[in-house]
Amino acid sequence: MKKVKITVIRKDFHPDLAEEYLSDGAEVGACPLLNVGDTFLFEGNAKMPEGFCPWAWIDIYGSVNAVSQGATYTPWNRRDGQTIVCCTDGIRPVTFCVEAV
Repeated sequence: MKKVKITVIRKDFHPDLAEEYLSDGAEVGACPLLNVGDTFLFEGNAKMPEGFCPWAWIDIYGSVNAVSQGATYTPWNRRDGQTIVCCTDGIRPVTFCVEAV
């Protein structure tokens, strides 16, 4: 099993959707737990890296585990052992680069 580096590469926020659907509206802002450039290391055993968002972990764990087991996403991705995934928060999604190290 390979170790996997998880890097936050983008945070988005859709204030129009927040205003329409969230009780606190657009004042909730983008994800408060993660920031662009944050990195985390997955070392196996399904253990979420310390400081990672539990909801995002549920969303991306399958891809993280696949990369740790040697999955390839080529020819869709340029680099073998790497994929781009995101959490499923439709109003303030966070996008991650997941890569074997």
